[in-house]
Amino acid sequence: MNKIAIIALGGNALSPKGEAGTIKDQFTHTRESLFEIMEFVRHGYNLCLTHGNGPQVGDELLRMDLTHKEVPPLPLGVCVAGTQGTIGYMIQQSFQNALRKENVDREVVTIITQVRVHEDDPAIKNPTKFIGKRFKKHEAEAMSKKFDWTIKEQEPGEWRRVVPSPDPDYIMHGISIRTLVEAGTIVLAAGGGGIPVFNDKNNNLEGLDAVIDKDLTAAKLGRVIRAQDYYIITDVDQVYLDFSTPNQRPIHQMTDEEAKQYQNDGQFQIGSMWPKIRSAIYFLKHYGEKAIITNINNVRKAINGEAGTTIVKA
Repeated sequence: MNKIAIIALGGNALSPKGEAGTIKDQFTHTRESLFEIMEFVRHGYNLCLTHGNGPQVGDELLRMDLTHKEVPPLPLGVCVAGTQGTIGYMIQQSFQNALRKENVDREVVTIITQVRVHEDDPAIKNPTKFIGKRFKKHEAEAMSKKFDWTIKEQEPGEWRRVVPSPDPDYIMHGISIRTLVEAGTIVLAAGGGGIPVFNDKNNNLEGLDAVIDKDLTAAKLGRVIRAQDYYIITDVDQVYLDFSTPNQRPIHQMTDEEAKQYQNDGQFQIGSMWPKIRSAIYFLKHYGEKAIITNINNVRKAINGEAGTTIVKA
């Protein structure tokens, strides 16, 4: 059987910060990203991709803010489902075209993926994840009153909506995803961390206004499909110690135990690099052989061990 890789594409790989994020721009960046991801195909990998959706969900929420008087707003979970479909379409089309150019006969499919969270996860009652547009305090308070939002000040004078960010408990449709990946189909699944659902008191699935930790979802999905390699594609070329200081220095390789120690030393920020490191540690605990953190421009070098940060078991 071919080697299996799980690839987590950051949302900014498709819609970089500082751009308008038009659909034309997003398609352009998706095609550029998939040009690099094709290197996995050339190396004979069976593949499963997941992706971020922060910029896209933010746009959906803003559209609803602007049109709420004419069109009923949608729950956040439905927005996650919608972006799984739209981003899946962009990646499917771009990947299929890249495969055609190299005469590779493989299919690309998107699975709209629900991810179950534990109904008693304390994060559900403690919203901390900032989403959507920034508001002045009086504007945020008015939106909070109208739509029953929880709001917090993110930066001085800038207020935003906050939602729960529970950990993924169970990836739905896992057998289907693994079966397709093992057959050589390129699968896009669990975009944006997955559509958050939980079991109600009657053991029925119900949606939840939340954003699941997408990095840990990707690692758990890697466990489900029994991937050997986990590639985290983010906006930095590799992991650094003393990041953004005069003493900044790169980490080319470390063990999971070294990563834990670095975190105990305060090296990785909770809101940026630590979730990625945490997901790599989880992946290595279950089937995984190595996790690589890099950016899209260094993917080909990273596959050959010439770029990025590689994390292995101690």
